[in-house]
Amino acid sequence: MCPEVLKNERILIVDDEPVNLKLLDRILRLQRYQNLALEQDSREAVGRYLEERTDLILLDINMPHLDGYQVIEQLKALQDPLLPPIVILTAQHSKDFLLRALTAGARDYITKPFDRNELVMRVHNLLEAQLAHRLLHDQKEVLEKMVRKRTEQIHRTRLQVVQRLGMASEYRDEETGNHILRMSHICVLLAKAIGWDEDRCDLILNASPMHDIGKIGIPDAILLKPGKFDADEWEIMKSHALIGAKLLDGDDSDLLRMARDIALTHHEKWDGSGYPNGLAGEEIPQAGRIAALADVFDALTSVRPYKRAWSVEAALAFIKENRGSHFDPQLTDVFEHNLPAIVEIKQRFAEP
Repeated sequence: MCPEVLKNERILIVDDEPVNLKLLDRILRLQRYQNLALEQDSREAVGRYLEERTDLILLDINMPHLDGYQVIEQLKALQDPLLPPIVILTAQHSKDFLLRALTAGARDYITKPFDRNELVMRVHNLLEAQLAHRLLHDQKEVLEKMVRKRTEQIHRTRLQVVQRLGMASEYRDEETGNHILRMSHICVLLAKAIGWDEDRCDLILNASPMHDIGKIGIPDAILLKPGKFDADEWEIMKSHALIGAKLLDGDDSDLLRMARDIALTHHEKWDGSGYPNGLAGEEIPQAGRIAALADVFDALTSVRPYKRAWSVEAALAFIKENRGSHFDPQLTDVFEHNLPAIVEIKQRFAEP
């Protein structure tokens, strides 16, 4: 390490004796250290450090108000990952005294009266070590930022793929991509209302668009049939929940696990009469129960080739009528309470 690089490093000197401050200042300035902060009052030591952000601290032990040990405790309490090395200045020579200082957190010690050459060498070595530590810390921060940026890119790419998969299934069913926008945002609104945190709300926003991904595996003759299904056709149509779960299975990410749960269970009913597995009550994952409400409401209030759009009032009446049979009772109440915000979502993502 080039010695000249170290001359710009900052040094804080704390000593209640003005003569010692002047002596240390003179010795170090003769070595061309220019960024020196001198402090006579130990009570101001931490404040000066926070102000100057020095790279080395020379600290007297025996001082009024706060001794060196107390100052070290205050400095360590800052939890600063770049806290500089602390060098104890002391006239004590006993081994126990020096061990106590080192145990408290001091990196080194210099005994009084000062030996000029010893002082200069110890300052140089510790500044060199602190500079290397700072460079490693900065490099670690840069690498962590690069990893975070790359992780965010992967996350965005995954979300784009997920959203397009969801849109693909809706277009096959002669619905527009706006259905999944409305449905997913209603899911988020309900999830927030029952206390989900921001991360889980973000998951359901991006997982719920895949609720009908299994329709990709349903033949057009059935999927696009304008009339009612016969018994065999209905069984095939219901299989889209299992197909969707199978398509989304095998990935351990939180996003695709929730997407699989929603695809598999959003046609289950609170009373156990739904499909594909006849789950009841809280056996149905909460994400599936939320998606069921959002999906049914938007489907009822949207135009389809085989029906007109229901009014909001008629759709709400249907949902209330099926409270405790089709829909989770608590979620139904939350839905009704938040109806104005749900209608606003429908208007925001209305069909072109």
